[in-house]
Amino acid sequence: MASSMSLKLRVPFVAMFLFLLASHAYIHLASAAGECGRTPINSAAASLTPCLGASKSRTAKVPPACCSKISALLAASPKCLCAVLLSPLAKKAGINPAVAITVPKRCNIKKRPAGKKCGRYVVP
Repeated sequence: MASSMSLKLRVPFVAMFLFLLASHAYIHLASAAGECGRTPINSAAASLTPCLGASKSRTAKVPPACCSKISALLAASPKCLCAVLLSPLAKKAGINPAVAITVPKRCNIKKRPAGKKCGRYVVP
């Protein structure tokens, strides 16, 4: 009878502990803001798919859709573009960071972070 009573007392405590642990993890994830704010870096990278060709070749024409996406991203979070260019996802997609860093200039975006470092690259 004593072990049955002990078990009845432990179950709510274990459940409460697990709930608090899960809540803490959820709150920590929800409040985390990286280089792209609350947007996951993979989502930011996916939004730049119109830039894929221009990010691989200096001679490729930069599509207007790419320029508008880059412009919006730079306005929202300039550091996000750098984070995307240096991300494992960009590497996996075959993006050349030395070429990709030139896309804002090739789009004639005036409010680009010219002269700022992005890893070992400098924004032209």
